[in-house]
Amino acid sequence: MRVAMIGTGYVGLVSGACFADFGHVVTCIDKDPSKIERLERGEIPIFEPGLDDLVARNVREGRLFFTLEGAQAIKDADAVFIAVGTPTRRGDGHADLSYVYAAAEEIAGLIDGFTVVVTKSTVPVGTGDEVEAIIKRVNPNAQFAVVSNPEFLREGAAIEDFKRPDRVVVGTDDERGQAVMRDLYRPLSLNETPLVFTGRRTSELIKYAANAFLAMKITFINEMADLCEAVGADVQQVAKGIGLDKRIGSKFLNAGPGYGGSCFPKDTIALVKTAQDYGAPTRLIETTVEVNDARKKAMATKIAKAMQLDDLTGRTIGVLGLTFKPNTDDMRDAPSLDIVPALQALGAKVQAFDPEGAKEAAHMLAGVEFKSGAYEAAEGADALVIITEWDQFRALDLDRLKLLMTSPTVVDLRNVYKPVEMVRHGFTYASIGRG
Repeated sequence: MRVAMIGTGYVGLVSGACFADFGHVVTCIDKDPSKIERLERGEIPIFEPGLDDLVARNVREGRLFFTLEGAQAIKDADAVFIAVGTPTRRGDGHADLSYVYAAAEEIAGLIDGFTVVVTKSTVPVGTGDEVEAIIKRVNPNAQFAVVSNPEFLREGAAIEDFKRPDRVVVGTDDERGQAVMRDLYRPLSLNETPLVFTGRRTSELIKYAANAFLAMKITFINEMADLCEAVGADVQQVAKGIGLDKRIGSKFLNAGPGYGGSCFPKDTIALVKTAQDYGAPTRLIETTVEVNDARKKAMATKIAKAMQLDDLTGRTIGVLGLTFKPNTDDMRDAPSLDIVPALQALGAKVQAFDPEGAKEAAHMLAGVEFKSGAYEAAEGADALVIITEWDQFRALDLDRLKLLMTSPTVVDLRNVYKPVEMVRHGFTYASIGRG
């Protein structure tokens, strides 16, 4: 099949490359000349394990193309995917759908013959209706179906998630649209992947409901962590004890500094706004958003408390990990964006290392001295803070670390290390929810 993918951001690039690897012919379209030039040179603008090899192989084998001018690709396509950004709109918290609607207008004037227009971007309920209305207005004679096909990709494991998903959700009542989507995802039938067909509005809501539920689960265990610290319990054992209950499950029960990233923060806010607009407020999600925001801001105070100080003037804090999670260079809404400025506001000098996120972080964090490695970030530090649990931080040479630091204080916001081990090596150690 022939696929046009509008947008070469995280979702568009991963989805386009994976569809090409299934055997479809995919053209990825973007209006950013520098991004297309980089992709044509074989450079990947985002960090995602395995994506560079996947793109290179499918370009080499003639199934994956990149272009600024997508008119011909859209005309030839069986399916045109809209995979553009839907950031939080300034001022009111709603999702900014301007890029989605602009793509719909462009598609409307170009489609030739029956074409499935697929919203891959995360969009509020009713967006598909508006996309359909735009296409009908611009091109009344167009033969098309607008389909919702939300993505459920985890950054750092996106290729595996696309090729071996828990499910594929397709929102359409159009039989021809359903047939095209079945053909697109036919390669997944080998793994017996559930293909879930729903109404379009239901599909749009499934994406938001899934992310909101996971965000709520993270926030729940973070509040349990605070309670564990107050009563002398261990949140990791609590998480294990409740996670073994099949009704609850063990995933997303790792206590930490709060959730961030490209999805959970904006999707929870967008769901709250949609629910308020329809007069059906989602109180649990509203509270989740508030609690998470407050948690990230409170982490600097936790760090100062571990150092037994209120004022950090003249103190140096080493930070390990800046991205919102490991195996990505994504800094969007990362906890570090709240924690680092709050430490600086208390007077601290911050020196940091992240394996992939330093370049992006440099645009977002002022006054930070970026280091070339974990031990360099620890050198001369009065405290070392683990914000992101990259694998390379999991087995540090503790004796070397202690010698490098001015004061052997470690604040582990991801519970990477065991308290007994850290104390045995002579560290003052603080973690999340472990007394």
